[in-house]
Amino acid sequence: MLQWLAEFHASFPAFNVFRYITFRTGGAVVTALLFVFLFGPGMISTLRLKQGKGQPIRTDGPQSHLLTKKGTPTMGGLMILSGIVVATLLWANLSNPYVWVVLLVTLGFGLIGFYDDYLKVTKQTHNGLSGKARLGIEAVIAGVAMVVIMTAGKPGLSTSVAFPFFKDLLLNLGMFFAIFGMFVIVAAGNAVNLTDGLDGLAIVPVMIAAGSFGFIAYLAGNVVFADYLQIHYVAGVGELAVVCGALMGAGLGFLWFNAPPAQVFMGDTGSLALGGLLGTVAVATKHEIVLAVIGGLFVLEAVSVIVQVVSFKLTGKRVFKMAPIHHHFEQLGWTEPQVVIRFWIVAVVLALAGLATLKLR
Repeated sequence: MLQWLAEFHASFPAFNVFRYITFRTGGAVVTALLFVFLFGPGMISTLRLKQGKGQPIRTDGPQSHLLTKKGTPTMGGLMILSGIVVATLLWANLSNPYVWVVLLVTLGFGLIGFYDDYLKVTKQTHNGLSGKARLGIEAVIAGVAMVVIMTAGKPGLSTSVAFPFFKDLLLNLGMFFAIFGMFVIVAAGNAVNLTDGLDGLAIVPVMIAAGSFGFIAYLAGNVVFADYLQIHYVAGVGELAVVCGALMGAGLGFLWFNAPPAQVFMGDTGSLALGGLLGTVAVATKHEIVLAVIGGLFVLEAVSVIVQVVSFKLTGKRVFKMAPIHHHFEQLGWTEPQVVIRFWIVAVVLALAGLATLKLR
């Protein structure tokens, strides 16, 4: 097969471009974007027809949402996931184990989110899949992913945590790295899930993070660039740039329909899956800590919920007017577009800060 491909490329030099990750990443972006553009309206119509009343709106959330968001269908994440899968299968190297492990986590988390959304829509309640059950299933999926990542990687490096700003500092956790990686993947999925509360709020920071990690994956998977930047070379992870490109394209297409006022919400179907994807790419590329910087907005949203819950249980007082923190700013008088666009700006600044760690070593 390889000999045939070599002869084919020799006969048709123009097709050599398909060997380059950069070209295939661009192809994945365009393919996923066009797929969501073409099939998105039909999916939204089907979701609206099947769901009737749409996603149930929190009664304890901002009161304006009961008027502006009522009746909007959810599970729009199906549009994003479909675009990602189609583009990845068309443009990625399917013999690469990292591609399959990222798709495993993405689709696995997407199924969990889909079932959770299904329960909420059919019962018209916020009580979907129980938190313990959801976390348990997520942990199992993340655990399988960690086995593949640790097996596919270089011995020693595949079980170590790399630290930004230090080119040679590695902390080898051995088999405990599996637990660390599982935490990163599960935490990333749920952090993005908590961020998805306003029209367009989650998808743009996700795309920014995907673009950043696509760049990191390309560099970490290239022995020359990795050596120049003094980052740890991980053979094969460059192919994840194609997956990240597919996410960016699908995300752009989804934003067309999710821009205020949203025609569809991504729901847990999308937010859990996209967070899991980012977490898995971060673990595979040995940039788990950098994820906390680039995805700092997601961390802030998750921490705001934790602080709110702990404070109320211990003292009976709330630190924020409402959690997650984007609702806090709504309660302070910020309009929804102000919150969304200002959070986008924060996401861009944090992504630049995270990318700066590649050179500051």
